[in-house]
Amino acid sequence: QVRLVESGGGLVQPGGSLRLSCAASGFTFSNAAMAWYRQAPGKERERVARISSGGTINYADSVKGRFTISRDNAKNAVFLQMNSLGPEDTAVYYCYTALLFAGNYFGQGTQVTVSS
Repeated sequence: QVRLVESGGGLVQPGGSLRLSCAASGFTFSNAAMAWYRQAPGKERERVARISSGGTINYADSVKGRFTISRDNAKNAVFLQMNSLGPEDTAVYYCYTALLFAGNYFGQGTQVTVSS
């Protein structure tokens, strides 16, 4: 059973930082591309960052230079380091993977609120 569990969200002041973690299980993590999505109130879910099984990384333009995605295959975990956060980054952040012949999966999400 595929399971993605996010943690690390919370309330942070503008300009602050947070590090999100996603613990994955139920599939061969090292073979899977992983991504972070976010969904702000009233907006569609958007992909923030993606890391392939080989380590190729892509970012949304809105977070380039501020967010860093990484993975630890030994721990079956993917991370999102978020710096210089602004109110526009307020959203529920989701961990995501798409498995060949096995479907697409989101975690339950973790709330990130940027406010003074």
